[in-house]
Amino acid sequence: MDSTAKKPVRVRFAPSPTGKLHVGGARTAIYNWAFARANNGTFILRIDDTDPTRSTEENTQIILRAMKWLGLDWDEGPDKGGDFGPYKQTDRLDIYKQAAQKLWDEGKAYPCFCTPEKLAADKKAAQERHDPFQGYQRTCRDIDPEEAKRRIEAGEPYTLRIKVPLDRGDVMVHDAVHGDVKFEAKDLDDFIIFRSDGTPTYNFATVVDDAMMGITHVIRGDDHLSNTPRQIMVYEALGAPVPTFAHISMILGPDGKKLSKRHGATSVEEYRDQGYLSDAFVNYLALLGWALDGDTTIIPRDVLASKFSLDHVSKNPATFDFKKLDWIQQQYVQAMSDEDFVFEVLLPELVEAGLEKEAEPEHKKDWYLLLASILKPRTTLTRDVVDKARFLYEGEDVTFDEKSVKKNLAKDYAAGALTAAREALAALGDGDAWKTDAINAALDPLPDAYGLNKRKFYGAVRVAECGNQVSPPLGESLELLGRNLTLARLDKALPLAVVPEV
Repeated sequence: MDSTAKKPVRVRFAPSPTGKLHVGGARTAIYNWAFARANNGTFILRIDDTDPTRSTEENTQIILRAMKWLGLDWDEGPDKGGDFGPYKQTDRLDIYKQAAQKLWDEGKAYPCFCTPEKLAADKKAAQERHDPFQGYQRTCRDIDPEEAKRRIEAGEPYTLRIKVPLDRGDVMVHDAVHGDVKFEAKDLDDFIIFRSDGTPTYNFATVVDDAMMGITHVIRGDDHLSNTPRQIMVYEALGAPVPTFAHISMILGPDGKKLSKRHGATSVEEYRDQGYLSDAFVNYLALLGWALDGDTTIIPRDVLASKFSLDHVSKNPATFDFKKLDWIQQQYVQAMSDEDFVFEVLLPELVEAGLEKEAEPEHKKDWYLLLASILKPRTTLTRDVVDKARFLYEGEDVTFDEKSVKKNLAKDYAAGALTAAREALAALGDGDAWKTDAINAALDPLPDAYGLNKRKFYGAVRVAECGNQVSPPLGESLELLGRNLTLARLDKALPLAVVPEV
């Protein structure tokens, strides 16, 4: 029976801050978070920053911001604390040294004085004699402890290697996704657990951390599967229970190759900045390798947090489908109430774009609700609302699209259309009289009354008011603009309603 089966679930997401949080890492974090929540367990965030040349505090903060945007709240970790900290590996060096010293004292690890040149020569010799074992040749494994002590005291550089039992045999990884995976004993050498510069290797530090933090399930990308047999050797040397491993497949681009920048955005921040909702993004990433029932596509966060299970994770690579992501995004946007759309999408975007100054102007709530009612059906990415609403904030000097002007205003009928529209709209009162239904009622009979084609009539008025032939519904747009601005824009557009001389 799995040694972790009866323990309270404890999982961790342990990114290395060598760059931004990418899509693959985000999906791993989602699976760990969802598994913890579905099992009433603990989700730990740990920063594995033992690579001093590439890890930065700036990247750590980027990762934390991305995790918060994704809504993946952690129970223990940076900014949160916990009983098993510190939660950054650079703050745990003394813990690794103590664990390594314990293995050394127990005869489960030993110092190695082999230079890189010696190691290269030994490997070449093993290859030339077709030795089935071509790893480290265990040259220093049986050095007398007193000799080792003298060499160390003399200042000779050394690494610390784990002593893999010679009779260990093959390592069987019982993987929750891939099933049983066997690694042959001949491939297990006495690998380094501490470098000569006094820093621990990844395979040692991560196991020490997982063991001390009581991690019961290690859910990570299958690029780590090859590390697992060595890590199991460390668990056994430490006398710690081996967790359940679950290695999830990689994410491919539409061309079947590993997802990369050539396919489009790869970092969480890029998707956030493009205007995706975090709920929609989490929903989509969860589906890249996991399914609720084979049919359901829209999986709210609370359902994911209650129904996620490892037995529904596929071992096959997943393909990132940008069109499907956009479709899911649309479903989430359209499911929002107009009021939620105002305060969660519209206002934040308009404030960030500098079109609005305050995030919650209650005195204009009805105005924003009307705007939401016409923009929401036309919105996929949240950033879309800025361009679609910009014409409302340009005063009398609306920005004209040249093609729209040429096609709709620079026509022999345009001046008549604008003049008729102005007269009809000027007859309407302001305030409560200036409403969409009244505006539409005033404009509706004009094309027939003046013998104008409806498409041409409304095209001219639309471009005059909105600057573009592609805009939200005209009646609502004019209500939002207000009576005075509507009439002023018609006046400003009249000089454009002249057929250019050929």
